[in-house]
Amino acid sequence: MYMNYSGTVLVAGATGRTGQRIVKSLQLRGIAYRLFVRSREKACSLFDDTVAEQCVTGSAESPDDVRRAVEGIDAVICAIGGAVTDPQAAPPSAIDRDAVIKLASMARQSGVKQFILISSLAVTKPDHPLNKYGRVLDMKLEGENGVRELFHKEGLGFTIIRPGGLLDGPPLQHRLLLDTGDRITGSIDRSDVAEIAVLSLTAPSAWNRTFELIRAEEARQESLDHFFGMLS
Repeated sequence: MYMNYSGTVLVAGATGRTGQRIVKSLQLRGIAYRLFVRSREKACSLFDDTVAEQCVTGSAESPDDVRRAVEGIDAVICAIGGAVTDPQAAPPSAIDRDAVIKLASMARQSGVKQFILISSLAVTKPDHPLNKYGRVLDMKLEGENGVRELFHKEGLGFTIIRPGGLLDGPPLQHRLLLDTGDRITGSIDRSDVAEIAVLSLTAPSAWNRTFELIRAEEARQESLDHFFGMLS
């Protein structure tokens, strides 16, 4: 497996279903983390009793909250996303585009070196049915573009993961398929997305790359040791 990561990672959207799995993967590896969440109470109910000490509460839409969250952080894993089917929720333009770009911009200003974004398959396909929900895929693509522009710099790096339809199975139960160019379709377990996001912290082949991620129905993924070699 990849070498240990010695920095501190901010998980934005840590109480979401993918975010929870990212936090647990960091905990299992002994990687220092901070959670950026709307509710400290929810975070404490989902994780262990010590997690409250690692929380910054606030909204990704608030510059002041974001600034507090990224201070002293080495890398960000961003798993925020709008609730596209909730008419009372903020639109995708506010979350999947504006909040992502705000987080990336303030992270860079604060000295963060690496930004990992969980995006989505089909963001380059404006006619996809999901886009009827506030043009959510278009907004995710604009968020991606903002991250690339801010972090594709000397000494900095980004990784953008575009998972397929998200499922709730355990990790490494299926062989994982990686591709570039937004050509594949399929599903992926959130736990596998979390594993790949965390491994991206120390995988040189994942730096400054955008790739799609789904699972095959056959064959268990025995190891992720050479997974990012497909990007080389």
